[in-house]
Amino acid sequence: MAWENPSKDVLKEILETKKTIAVVGLSDNPARTSYQIAKIMQEQGYKIIPVNPTVTEVLGEKAYATLAEVPIGIDIINVFRRPEFLLDVAKDAQETNARIFWAQQGIINEEAYHYLRERDFTVIMDLCIKVVHAVLVDK
Repeated sequence: MAWENPSKDVLKEILETKKTIAVVGLSDNPARTSYQIAKIMQEQGYKIIPVNPTVTEVLGEKAYATLAEVPIGIDIINVFRRPEFLLDVAKDAQETNARIFWAQQGIINEEAYHYLRERDFTVIMDLCIKVVHAVLVDK
């Protein structure tokens, strides 16, 4: 079975009720897409948790090297990593309390999708969280 994103209603409900986003691969470089999108989501009222072993702080938030090191509950894991790294991130995600895994636009890995679905995750791939928020929530 191929991967499939949830319905627009489910995406809207996620973005309206889940407010803590761990951003895997979040850069501290304002020119990078991950930074720009996380900044906008932060401005929209979401708690951003940077997950990147190469930085100590992004957008005024302490960064963590791995998802397992994040000391607070995570609602959404938003991933800015290349597709070949997605399965590893999915395995790390399983060790958290999060159950929503969101891979940014252009990022698809069917093995990671099936791995996560077997573990009761809601999986979104190849969609920009900021764009979905602008279309479904920020009206």
